Amino acid sequence: MYLTIKETAEYLSMPEAVVESLVQQNKIRTIFDGQQHLINKEQFNTHFEQLEKYKKMVEEYLSEPIPEDWDAKDED
Repeated sequence: MYLTIKETAEYLSMPEAVVESLVQQNKIRTIFDGQQHLINKEQFNTHFEQLEKYKKMVEEYLSEPIPEDWDAKDED
């Protein structure tokens, strides 16, 4: 499915100007049909999968209990 820049901005929850900038920097692949840039929605699947994986890693890290203080005593 192809989206316009406006639809892509809504899909990614970011301003249109940012999406346009990413298109100009070739960080988002597009097809130009003579009037507008069309963006394949499927290219963001990997990005969202990586975000979910990262969120899961952060949740696991934050849910680990803090180890007890082993109270090292200096016996000099």
